[in-house]
Amino acid sequence: MIQQWQDFLTTQSPQPASGNTIVDLSHLGLLQLSGDDHLDFIQKQVTNDISLLNGNNAQFTGYCNPKGRLLALFLAFAHYDHVHLQLNGELTEAIQKRLKMYVMRAKVTIEDMSDHILRIGVTGEKSAEILATLFEKIPTDPYQLISSKKGAVLRLGDNVPRYIVYSDIENMPAIWQTLNATHTYTDKNHWELLEIEAGIPDVTPATQEAFVPQMVNLDALNGINYKKGCYTGQEIIARTHYLGKVKRRTVLAELSSEIAPNIGDELLSENGTESVGQVVRVASAGTNTFKLLAEVRLENIEAGIIFWQGKSLQLKSLPYSV
Repeated sequence: MIQQWQDFLTTQSPQPASGNTIVDLSHLGLLQLSGDDHLDFIQKQVTNDISLLNGNNAQFTGYCNPKGRLLALFLAFAHYDHVHLQLNGELTEAIQKRLKMYVMRAKVTIEDMSDHILRIGVTGEKSAEILATLFEKIPTDPYQLISSKKGAVLRLGDNVPRYIVYSDIENMPAIWQTLNATHTYTDKNHWELLEIEAGIPDVTPATQEAFVPQMVNLDALNGINYKKGCYTGQEIIARTHYLGKVKRRTVLAELSSEIAPNIGDELLSENGTESVGQVVRVASAGTNTFKLLAEVRLENIEAGIIFWQGKSLQLKSLPYSV
């Protein structure tokens, strides 16, 4: 994190989430790909069609091993003459290193911009109104991106307005202070909770190579393009799609517990002897209450019988169809 930004945040006091909120997103990683061959290079690596990124939009996309298992999930967008890949911050260094292994003689530069481009999450009914006082224009459509001299604003796909603001140390403190007059500064658990409620999966060190993209609903999030050219893991992913072999999906669930589940924790059947899935993402939703995304076998989803350490998961509706 930029030291000046870190120092600025120490002067702020995070509060419990309430109404309109702002969250520092420095825990997320941000890679930048540039160079004459960067579009062709990344197009051959990921599940979505990067050529559809035009500087005014963003898309989810997966990065897989040759067996079609996810190494990372990206929120990708183009900005001027480069592409950004936002991902779980714990994976940034390893993914950057792995991508560099495949550059060969291509004219591609892969940089970690996590400590250079500041990111904040903004959400709430007043967010659009306040952002409109800061930027000439703000996005109104899901995954629309609008850039300006002060930075870029990305509208996410939730029903409740949710945005990510990208800027620099010269502009972000003033943006933050304006938002802070009407928004509550809260911690990253709130952002995780909103991501979970939106059904957005994640890949962490605990779950790398655990999922084929369809298992975490990447297809339902328009994160797989079945018409693009070849990419790593494509054969497995396409076969899963065209032969209808998706036997596991990710669900939204609530859990009452005094202790929090961990990402990657095993989920069991009713008798507690059979593994039926694992925790994908988890966040606190109040005292002794957690919301989570869980990757589970279809038959157990249909039966609604899923347990974590003897406690039953209560299934909730996702905001999209799978």
